[in-house]
Order: sequence, then C-alpha cells, then structure tokens
Amino acid sequence: MQATKEQRIEAVVIGASAGGVHALLALLSGLPGSFRLPIVAVLHLPEGRDSLLVEIFQHRLAIAVREAADKESIAPATLYFAGSGYHLSVEMDRSFSLSCEAPVNYSRPSIDVLMESAADAYGASLAGILLTGANFDGAAGLAKIRQQGGLTVVQDPAEAQVATMPQAAIRKLHPNLILTLDGIRSLLLKLDGNSC
Repeated sequence: MQATKEQRIEAVVIGASAGGVHALLALLSGLPGSFRLPIVAVLHLPEGRDSLLVEIFQHRLAIAVREAADKESIAPATLYFAGSGYHLSVEMDRSFSLSCEAPVNYSRPSIDVLMESAADAYGASLAGILLTGANFDGAAGLAKIRQQGGLTVVQDPAEAQVATMPQAAIRKLHPNLILTLDGIRSLLLKLDGNSC
C-alpha cells in the first residue's frame, strides 16, 4: 500500500454491477461512524424501477446514506448512490448533476460517467474503486482517474462474484492496487486517516 503513503484523498467513487450490493455491503459495513470521506457509488440498476439502495444500506452502515440529488454539494461522512435512470456526474464545484443522456456501456447510471467527471473535479485527491460486475463499465473511468493522478483500486477478480468488470479494468490500465474486499476496507480506513 505504499502508493497511498503520502496521497491525500478527498473523495471516493465506487462502481459495481452484478454482485455489487453484496460486495458493497461487505466492504462498507465495517466502516466506523467517524469515517469522514464522502463516497459516491454507482450500482447498475434496472431502468424504470425505484432504487432501494438507500433503504438497504442506511440500516447497516454507521455513516449517512442518501441518493444523490441534482445540484447538491458533496458532504463528508456520507455515502451517495446514483438513482435509477440518470447519469450522475460531479461538477467542478464538487456538486452533483443528473442527466438523461444515452446509456454508456448499456448502463444509465454509468460508472464511467461518474468516475470521469469526478476525476476532473478532484484530480489526484480522488480514489476510484471498481468491484464485481458483468460488463466493461468503469474501465475507462478508472483510466481517467489514473491519468489525473488519482488512486485506482480493483477488486481481486478471483474474489469477485462476476470477474468481467475487474478483469476489463486490469486489462485497460495498471491499477495502483488489486485487493480483496477486506484489503479495500483497510485501505479506506487508512485513506480516511490521511484525509484530515
């Protein structure tokens, strides 16, 4: 984990698809209530159905959980989810914007859209994490984070419920770290300690 020794992270973006709810619960349920970094997550959702992610996660996590709202400023100590049917972007003033543009990698919300916009807004102070999933969404987004000097982390494909998404990211770029969920949780705790 030497890549993170001096890096000051101000926000975390996470993408997942098939198997993502279970992976994200396993990853984040161990975070303490004192965890300060904002986390913004895209999990691929079926169009036309309301997301229940906030309800699922808010009773299991010690930090605040909410669905990201258009024009809302990103606050610390909060897990934000992208809603169903909208792309979620981070603006340069570190607020959210929602759009109905065409799906990217067959997905809306798209992990790439979130990660690429967050990379522009946060630069080297962003950490991007890509978890289990069955398509290629997120690989280009992680590559943009890496290009901007941010920290890139991919779930170990051997542990992922569906290895396609982590493998696609590993093929597209050399992520800083390839870790199990336990390793990613330890990393998040370390990054949060470096964020103050």
